Amino acid sequence: DSGAIVAITADEARRGAKRVPLKAMMDEALARTDAHAVRALLVLRVTGAEIAMQPGRDYALAPLLAQAAADCPAETMSAEDPLFVLYTSGSTGKPKGMVHATGGYMVWAAFTHDLVFDHRPGDVFWCTADVAWITGHSYVVYGPLANGGTILLFEGLPSHPAPGRWWQVIARHRVTTFYTAPTAIRALMREGDDVVARHDLSSLRLLGSVGEPISPDAWLWFHDVVGQGRCPVVDTWWQTETGGIMIAPLPASVPQKPGSATLPLPGVHSVLLTDKGAVIAGEGEGCLCMAQSWPGQARTIWGDHARFRQTYFSFAPGYYFSGDGARRDSDGYYWITGRVDDVINVSGHRIGSAEIEDAVATDHRFAECAAVGIAHDLKGQGLVVFAVPRDGTADGLAGHATQAIVRVVGRYAAPETIYLVPDLPKTRSGKIVRRLLRKIAGHELDGLGDLSTLADPSVVDRLVDAVARQGGGR
Repeated sequence: DSGAIVAITADEARRGAKRVPLKAMMDEALARTDAHAVRALLVLRVTGAEIAMQPGRDYALAPLLAQAAADCPAETMSAEDPLFVLYTSGSTGKPKGMVHATGGYMVWAAFTHDLVFDHRPGDVFWCTADVAWITGHSYVVYGPLANGGTILLFEGLPSHPAPGRWWQVIARHRVTTFYTAPTAIRALMREGDDVVARHDLSSLRLLGSVGEPISPDAWLWFHDVVGQGRCPVVDTWWQTETGGIMIAPLPASVPQKPGSATLPLPGVHSVLLTDKGAVIAGEGEGCLCMAQSWPGQARTIWGDHARFRQTYFSFAPGYYFSGDGARRDSDGYYWITGRVDDVINVSGHRIGSAEIEDAVATDHRFAECAAVGIAHDLKGQGLVVFAVPRDGTADGLAGHATQAIVRVVGRYAAPETIYLVPDLPKTRSGKIVRRLLRKIAGHELDGLGDLSTLADPSVVDRLVDAVARQGGGR
């Protein structure tokens, strides 16, 4: 899709105790596509593993770097020249190559990093995101470095070689700002408060969350246990397409509400629209859209501007359509309810997946869950919940999940089925791949599609086995 003629890879990558065969994966990808398009494959040696090198195409990167000049003058660029093309994670279908412009993107990344994270001289900023994700681009690389900040780079897993690894890193390097995802926060919660307490986290002054709505339960743990009740938590909403943060609390400036993304940043004109494109005034719930442009806005989809216009600007003329739903309360605070296409319609009741998941999160016996809708002859859609027990013990827990949903949301939201599973399918950026869960719940196992975007593709077989053991068929 990109038309790349040069690619860069490594022999292997380390992921905890495992090694990921990147070069072999790249070879397979090139074999599946037009191999002649990529004229050179540059290979960085990381682990020293034996790898196949194709003469005339594959080159070791280190010798080439050694031959290059130490001084590389900066190239003069137009503000609207493409800076990078970043493909969305694939959690919602065919990946889209989002094009960000040099000037506007870097202005927005720097502005939002400075504003939302209250950047100060001497800060040590740690964003745990994969650099290949938009959060890694904006808040590992461009934003902090454009502001002259110090960043911490980490390779590995939060629990390897032992639980508490991240807390050890924070204590050792005196990290001041810690920005991570709800998925990671929930995993760290499972390790226990005592693991956190063993480390000196007094250097922390600000915490951040990104990637998906954070449940009030996880927000409070992050604030009270990790932040020791003294660090503000900035729950940030934005997207690959927006280039940087759009809705977030400014530290110590506004009262915080656990689970709310809070208020739009200066220069962000957010609105809620009905399904028919009408503006919702005051309190209400609808489709989250933007009424005006901002510097970090993606300029197009690489090679498919018609798709860009259709995806983001056809829902309501004059508005950017985010694809997310949101609720606005009486204080003007925004609560992200999940993807609009994650709304489940049960007997005429529109139920957001985030509502169900937040309800289950109120029961501390569950580490995380995902709710999806499947076809139902009578109700239109039936609600299916995949829940991960906190301690791995599943006996008798399904009923507790149902009770939590009925108590918080209402009896009309009682699920058809609750599957207790060991884990959920996620992209490398930590987003739950709901399309896979919908197919597994609907027993459509022959059409699971491309699993290459999953952080751990083996989770699919474990899910299918768990569903089969619980009467879901295979």
